[in-house]
Amino acid sequence: MRDKITYSVLAAVLCVYFVLAGGRGLALIGQGTVVTVTFGVSVLVIPLIGVWFLWQTTRFARDADRLAAELEAEGGLPVDELVRTPSGRIDRDSADAVFARRKAEAEAAPGDWRVWFRLAVAYRDARDTPRARKAMQRAIALHDGRPVRA
Repeated sequence: MRDKITYSVLAAVLCVYFVLAGGRGLALIGQGTVVTVTFGVSVLVIPLIGVWFLWQTTRFARDADRLAAELEAEGGLPVDELVRTPSGRIDRDSADAVFARRKAEAEAAPGDWRVWFRLAVAYRDARDTPRARKAMQRAIALHDGRPVRA
């Protein structure tokens, strides 16, 4: 729950920034000189890219939550079997062992979104965020019946 609150607050702050930067860009365009119009258009590009990125990230998080809820209803969420240090951090060897099992499951059933979801969790636990995101994107695509990139 804390992660959702943090994400919502940061998204709101970004939206305020986008509005302020967009307003500044429009004000520069309103000046009408070649230099200010060029700068104004350049300033407008940043919020547009930011809005696109925020939308993609929000959609990804919503879809991942939807899959997690469905998997939880089926009783298929991965069990937390990781060894932790006294400070609460995940032990690297433990995460690697779980990852190896999850990877083998995904290789055995490449068309099952459930194993890709669990593999994404294992990647995250192993602190490999880019691969975790790709595995989750694959799980979402498989679940929704969309084509999956190799």
